[in-house]
Amino acid sequence: MASVTYRKATCTYKGAERPSVNALDLEIADGEFLVLVGPSGCGKSTSLRMLAGLEEVTDGAIHIGDKDVTYLEPKDRDIAMVFQNYALYPHMTVADNMGFALKIAGVDKATIRAKVEEAAKILDLTEYLDRKPKALSGGQRQRVAMGRAIVREPQVFLMDEPLSNLDAKLRVQTRTQIASLQRRLGITTVYVTHDQVEAMTMGDRVAVLKDGLLQQVDTPRNMYDRPANVFVAGFIGSPAMNLIDTDLAEDGVRFGDAVVPVSREARERALAEGATKVTLGVRPEHLEVRTADGLAKSGNGLAVTVDVVEELGSDAYVYGTAKIDGEAKSLVVRVSGRKVPAKGETLYVVAHAGETHLFSTVTGERLAD
Repeated sequence: MASVTYRKATCTYKGAERPSVNALDLEIADGEFLVLVGPSGCGKSTSLRMLAGLEEVTDGAIHIGDKDVTYLEPKDRDIAMVFQNYALYPHMTVADNMGFALKIAGVDKATIRAKVEEAAKILDLTEYLDRKPKALSGGQRQRVAMGRAIVREPQVFLMDEPLSNLDAKLRVQTRTQIASLQRRLGITTVYVTHDQVEAMTMGDRVAVLKDGLLQQVDTPRNMYDRPANVFVAGFIGSPAMNLIDTDLAEDGVRFGDAVVPVSREARERALAEGATKVTLGVRPEHLEVRTADGLAKSGNGLAVTVDVVEELGSDAYVYGTAKIDGEAKSLVVRVSGRKVPAKGETLYVVAHAGETHLFSTVTGERLAD
């Protein structure tokens, strides 16, 4: 096992206007499960392939442990990769697929069989060792691909969206198995996904990328509670955080007729940037619904007209429209699944004290709490 370090690692494809990955600085501890997440084209798979030796590092360096692997061939990096499409040999049995890399390396048959059987036991594949891939389900094929990686006993696991081809229920089940397996084996793992829910539920830490640039790296909880900028705030969380540009007033910022207090430091930072507005962020679960009689008359809330309701059983999400500074803005509110508002109904909401986020409209960066 070993740590992984990206030192201003850059990858620029020939003829490209900008780098696919730009000066990535990232340290991954020995035994850590780190998830790279971001929208399509953000550079997450390229970052993984740079580590694997499948993409050229045009500037900077990559280390595995104390070893500089920047220009080493993939076979010399002591890594094992799990791909999105499984990449199994259809004419081979499960056992032969799992042990193929060891066979090519010249390992004796008895050792290969012992390692394959041990991996199969861990992955609950023992009864399928004599089957061909076509006789397996998608989840079983993915476990075979993982078993092939396990038997090699690499220093680092690399996983490139390995669950994308599975249905929703199987994806949830398999991600739990992968996370549990990684903690059991203690092998440093870099996992790529576009699914932020997957990232939040699996990783020890999560690294968010956008346009080839690292936006934030932190534990899932810290990233959810303190997003570094507007992009991370809008990307992490399902449904996404509500983000509203609103005027910076003397006593805070306006949320409908309510006032959200702003710290002196945040106000001074915004003014120093020449901003008269800030971006107020509040998550759907941090909006409280009040009755029209008790709130609208006192002038302390924001009126939201219900457009669509997603009922999820214990909870429901209201997708509505609110008038803010004369413009219609979309807003999401979490409500009880036992008392769901009707389409066209008007709700009055207030933000929970201490549960709002403030971002610069100039830089997009988080302002002081």
